Amino acid sequence: MADFMNRMPLNVPGKYYVDFDCICCGICTLIAPLNLFVNLNDEYGYVGKQPETKEEIKAIEEAIRNCPVDAIGNDGEKLKTEEENDESTC
Repeated sequence: MADFMNRMPLNVPGKYYVDFDCICCGICTLIAPLNLFVNLNDEYGYVGKQPETKEEIKAIEEAIRNCPVDAIGNDGEKLKTEEENDESTC
């Protein structure tokens, strides 16, 4: 499981992040190319854009499930989804 306290410095602030366990395999960038990026010089991945749509959230969650070293986390800063916003107004 990814460790929020061990996250990469290039991650943008938010719920999703990549930690130092990343082995730069590139699988995440194939699954969620709008949100996950690879720093080839230093050989690690990072969240370059927090997901904003249901499709992006679905893609980054799939990347979490497929990460071979569990380096992608979703327990960082709380990100409100459209569904959560709708539920809070009921």
